[in-house]
Amino acid sequence: MSFNELLRDLDVSASVQAAGIRRGYGGPPARQVSIRSGMARLRCASLLKPLYAWVSAGRVTEERWRRHAEPAVVISSNTDTLNLWLAVGPGVILDDIRRRTGVAWSPPNGDPSRFGSVEVAADEVATAYAALAQAGAAGDPAAATVMEWMRQVEGAQTFGAREATRSPEAAVKCGWYGAPDETCLRTHAVTVLPRGGTRTTVAVALTALPYTGPRERAVYQEQVNQGLSVEAEHEKVAGAQLRGLLAATLAELGHSSGGDA
Repeated sequence: MSFNELLRDLDVSASVQAAGIRRGYGGPPARQVSIRSGMARLRCASLLKPLYAWVSAGRVTEERWRRHAEPAVVISSNTDTLNLWLAVGPGVILDDIRRRTGVAWSPPNGDPSRFGSVEVAADEVATAYAALAQAGAAGDPAAATVMEWMRQVEGAQTFGAREATRSPEAAVKCGWYGAPDETCLRTHAVTVLPRGGTRTTVAVALTALPYTGPRERAVYQEQVNQGLSVEAEHEKVAGAQLRGLLAATLAELGHSSGGDA
């Protein structure tokens, strides 16, 4: 399905973005694609957790880094992410991301301890993950470890991203949330596809789709407050859209699951 088809029937209050990068020494010319409908920047806290984990390495002890970074990536633990975020410092983490990837993000207004309030665009996320993937392939041990953890993400937390990209070995990170003051559910995904050497292909999809039924929203918030799983609700609202955006992005990049295209 094309981007036009995916965006054609979107609700006027919805926001979606998708972006992709294909690049690497020894491969075809670099290619980048992005589309946007709705808001220019979105919150997608969980999608940034592997990047936070990467730049936190070396700023805390090895034992502490692994204890918190692995669950932050593999099971999207907010508690462990917050531990690293506060121990290293929001400004330090975001400045390190800027230095390593060229992508500049700002601490959220008001309370910088809220790591989940950083707002980003899909093309920025794709750029940052391409840098992470290439660093890992070139021998950065922390980057390589984070990429391996992303390959361990499984089950409902993937929203079918590997199936959508036809790459069972893809490194994946997804995120989901709907704040009490929002009338949408935010669901997002990044996939990094293996291509060999320092070549990498990254696809990113961000969605914020209407979720306005008062009863549904109340039940959702109750589940969140009780620590219950809400992935199924995000799958119902955004799963098909998310997978469609990832697949369309890879098609635009000319990626083939069978080779280096």
